[in-house]
Amino acid sequence: MATIKGFKGIRPAKKYEKDVPALPYDVVSSDEAREMVKDKPYSFLHVDKAEIDLDKSIDIYDDRVYEKANENFLSMINNGILIQDKEDCLYIYELTMNGRSQTGLVVCTSIDEYIDGTIKKHELTREDKEQDRIRHVDTLNANTGPIFLAYKYNNDINGVIEDWKANHSCEYDFVTEEGTLQRAWIIDDKATINKLVELFRNVKNLYIADGHHRNASAVKVGLKRRKENPNYTGNEEFNYYLSVLFPDNQLEILDYNRVIKDFNGLTKEQFIEKLSEKFEVKKESGMFKPNKKHTFGFYTDKEWYSLTAKPEIVKDDVIDGLDVSILQNEVLVPVLGIEDIRTSKRIDFVGGIRGLKELEKRVDSGEMVGAFAMYPTSMAELMAVADENKIMPPKSTWFEPKLQSGLFIHSLD
Repeated sequence: MATIKGFKGIRPAKKYEKDVPALPYDVVSSDEAREMVKDKPYSFLHVDKAEIDLDKSIDIYDDRVYEKANENFLSMINNGILIQDKEDCLYIYELTMNGRSQTGLVVCTSIDEYIDGTIKKHELTREDKEQDRIRHVDTLNANTGPIFLAYKYNNDINGVIEDWKANHSCEYDFVTEEGTLQRAWIIDDKATINKLVELFRNVKNLYIADGHHRNASAVKVGLKRRKENPNYTGNEEFNYYLSVLFPDNQLEILDYNRVIKDFNGLTKEQFIEKLSEKFEVKKESGMFKPNKKHTFGFYTDKEWYSLTAKPEIVKDDVIDGLDVSILQNEVLVPVLGIEDIRTSKRIDFVGGIRGLKELEKRVDSGEMVGAFAMYPTSMAELMAVADENKIMPPKSTWFEPKLQSGLFIHSLD
């Protein structure tokens, strides 16, 4: 069963609803963030990426960065930019992008259920990235960025949420600079909160869609607090962390494409010949965006090719059957010699939100020699991998729209 609880949310005062929320810290670089916050003193990037308020020479993991983040956070609270609800609430968070909406429930989830596997993961995490968010959460004494979790659609849960939306006015209603409509409702009725808590007890598992590093870090801070408080009861706020739960049927995964720096000593013609051993290769007259599983686009030297996996390389396995695995196992490793795509400098990744034009740009500039356009991994595939307690290849999923940071914050006190 899945345990959820309400919390006294720290959130923007109504008049700052559009000024505070910002993209997650891990989808923008420090330089991009510096540009984004010009003339935006209340942007939550001042908290999530506080290095933007310090000299560029200061390392992003320097103690001063975390100290500045806490200073900015407390300033926003003291100046009334951020307010805190006086009672435990749940929150409804609806995002609409390009005409498609998804509605999540903002809650606190249990660190114990991450540990025991009730909350399932499908990616590995990196220690350096974990340590960054551990220090951030620990210094601010708060979860500032929500974990994006999914659950298998439940009609009863959906009914309660939609009924609340229909019969209550929303607290927030604004459009981000990226063009995503953001709406939120506060559930402050104890009977409704208790009903949702009980309904989630019948949900077997929650699945991490996005935010594996934030999730692992939040759990480790909770465990650290337990060591510091050996008489803890399990009810303290540090035993829980901030999450948004979405039904799986409302979520869309975009393609997560690959760009490569070289052909590992091969000419373009030799590389394409190698591809033809495993794929049906066809030159296309223009951009090729895969429209079904086991097809790939390949761009090099201002030409697009379609690649269709030959039957003998398609595996009936939750991991090896993924398109990202087929490309990795049949091309990236044996042909290009890229043994560890997580750390190799010879490969990079481009989220599908940027489109195929971005792939062409990266190649035409001379920065890269080729690009692979992928067919998106499905939610069913993600859940199947997590259910078998297996790990997907790196950069298998790209979710849009991104959840805004700073809209809901959970204090560990």
